[in-house]
Amino acid sequence: MEVENSPAKRPRQKKKKKTDASSSSRTLNPNWALLQQKLSSHPTPSPPLSHYPKYQALGKRKGRPDEEGDASEPDPLAPTSTDFSVTDVLAMDCEMVGVGPEGTRSALGRVTLVNKWGNVVCDEFVRPLEHVTDFRTQVSGIRPRDMRKAKDFRLIQKKVAELIKGKVLVGHALHNDLKALLLSHPKKDIRDTSEYHLFRKEGRRKALRHLAAEFLGVTIQNGEHCPIEDARAAMLLYQRIHKAWEKSAKTEIRMKQKKRQKKTERVKIDTLTT
Repeated sequence: MEVENSPAKRPRQKKKKKTDASSSSRTLNPNWALLQQKLSSHPTPSPPLSHYPKYQALGKRKGRPDEEGDASEPDPLAPTSTDFSVTDVLAMDCEMVGVGPEGTRSALGRVTLVNKWGNVVCDEFVRPLEHVTDFRTQVSGIRPRDMRKAKDFRLIQKKVAELIKGKVLVGHALHNDLKALLLSHPKKDIRDTSEYHLFRKEGRRKALRHLAAEFLGVTIQNGEHCPIEDARAAMLLYQRIHKAWEKSAKTEIRMKQKKRQKKTERVKIDTLTT
């Protein structure tokens, strides 16, 4: 009998302990048991993720915009397409280095061409025919280490000549760039932002950085020059007014043709009368 009764007594002791714990809990906090009953009888569903506010980094002040939403204004000089093809209009810019005993004579150190979208189709450091005595880094941005990957002048000259052949060439003071490349280009296919009348003030040429600030609202050439940036600025200046520019270019070509015809007719008349 004692063996049979012992298992029955043990559960009662455990139950008593549990009751004691519950009793002590109610003594400590009378509302605890009531809260437990409510939660067990009416479970609260978890709200959807949309209920919660957007994640913010620790230590972030209220009202401060997220980094993603705090994006700066788009760069006007950024390419407007992912097309890297050689288009019918190209913009070119060159950077010069100094050669000769005092580095006073200019030689080609870097040449860049971008298409009408602003994407680079050619960007090469050039090894001049003469020894470089002044890298003019403060303006050109070219350093001695850049000459390690520079290519032979004749090779780049041929490459550029092939790229610009039959194309409308845009740039600023292009006569300097073409002179450094020892190349020529048909005048009818040149669009020089330093020469176009709308970009000149009282007949005087403006620097490219001034045109970029005035017409594009961007700052360039603030220190070392970037030929990619300069070529894009020239292209964008051209694109802004290309319809009016092309119209005036065609008008100028027609006027020159008429002058040539009149001159030819005068020569014929003179030869007949003599």
